[in-house]
Amino acid sequence: MGERLNVGGICNREVVCAYKHMSVAEAARLMREQHVGSLVVIEETDNGRVVIGMLTDRDIAIAVVALDFNAQTLRVADVMSSSLVTVRAEDSVHDVLSLMRRHGVRRIPVTMEQDVLIGIVTLDDLLEIAAEELRGFVQAIESERKREAHVRG
Repeated sequence: MGERLNVGGICNREVVCAYKHMSVAEAARLMREQHVGSLVVIEETDNGRVVIGMLTDRDIAIAVVALDFNAQTLRVADVMSSSLVTVRAEDSVHDVLSLMRRHGVRRIPVTMEQDVLIGIVTLDDLLEIAAEELRGFVQAIESERKREAHVRG
């Protein structure tokens, strides 16, 4: 990739969040309403919104629906992943992709000091950047062909 991109430049700053005391059913409705596949679970503190976990649509499908648990009574805290992988705004896109591969995740919260949430970066964000870079390669090839045709007639 051309210029060295950092996570702060590409992350989505509008993050859909959940609280650990919410029911899994409430969280699933929130995902549906906001058209997202994950929620960053936070606690409100004096410093800001502190990341304490992640809840994905897959967590709900595998840990709740497939086991026939009641999504109305289960809490987000019962299902969320609390072994967090986070990145900082100044981390490179390459570093984020490496973390995603190593930990098998597609979404990573972007935090500042004391795990305060500032955004989220997803595999889709990285794919969009890669697609843009590939378009640049294709345009370079097309330009070269046009130049060759013009010069050689």
